[in-house]
Amino acid sequence: MRERLLRWETVLLILCVIVLAYGATSTAGFAEADNISFLLLDYTEVALLAFALLPIVLTGEIDLSVASVLGFCSALTGALWNAGVPFETIVPLVLVAGVVLGSINAVLIVRFGLPSLAVTIGTLGLYRGLAYVVLGDGAVTGFPSAYRPLATDSLGFLPYATILVIIVGLIAMVVVHYTPVGRALYAIGLGEQTARFSGIRVDRIKMSLYLVSGGLAALASLIFTLRYNSARADNGNGLELAVVAAVLLGGVSIFGGRGTVFGVATAVLLMAGLRNVLFLGDVSNEIQNVITGLLLIVSVLVPASARLFARRKRQHPTAEPTLDEEESCPEPTVSSQRS
Repeated sequence: MRERLLRWETVLLILCVIVLAYGATSTAGFAEADNISFLLLDYTEVALLAFALLPIVLTGEIDLSVASVLGFCSALTGALWNAGVPFETIVPLVLVAGVVLGSINAVLIVRFGLPSLAVTIGTLGLYRGLAYVVLGDGAVTGFPSAYRPLATDSLGFLPYATILVIIVGLIAMVVVHYTPVGRALYAIGLGEQTARFSGIRVDRIKMSLYLVSGGLAALASLIFTLRYNSARADNGNGLELAVVAAVLLGGVSIFGGRGTVFGVATAVLLMAGLRNVLFLGDVSNEIQNVITGLLLIVSVLVPASARLFARRKRQHPTAEPTLDEEESCPEPTVSSQRS
């Protein structure tokens, strides 16, 4: 399994190199530092939400409400700013709000045993509707100029927001791949009942994952709001498609138990580079959404095809005779040939 994952990550890395090399050689302005900064910034929120979704999918669950949590938290930021609340106070309040929304998902899924797909589709619409209740269909602008550079400026070609993404990614990598919690995630994804019998606190881990997901979605909303200097109820609308595509394209099994942080990070970079090339080539957003949808289909189809091929190979082995088998079957003698 590990070798198969490494092979898929290698394919993603090669595709990244191809896309970036194609953009640098065929698209004017692609390799400039300002455009590289824009490329990385454009997928900041997708990367944060993908790192939030990754451990959830590893356990065989899903959270489709992450973009709606982002939208609600952005709307809450605008409403609090309109009410005259200092931005230093808004930040912790918004982060807590994101955790609370994540806890609602957690209670419905873990405590009541409801399917995560159904629950998060429902809260996807619920949280987006609450965002419009909080702020309406208008926009709030004029956020403090002292904080906006954190979401817009760069250190060379590397945006400050991307540095935050790298830190979050490294933390996710350590937790998922080098701690008992990470091993528990894979165990739950491979078999929840077996994990329970092994003494793993499945419910506690799942609850924690949805709380973290809500907190990271709230953090992404603050970056999104400051980057565009606009708080709106529809911020991040449709972003869940790109997030799910990044996670599955990164090699994470939708059934749980398989995937790596490096694969997801590589998939995010690949999608960001491809989107930037299309953007500079004046390709419409509709076509970009079509390509994202195709990537999502491919990311599900390829692992499913590999599993089907492996199953058929097990059912119909084409084993060739070994040397021992050949030696155990002596060649016919002359007498036997005559008979």
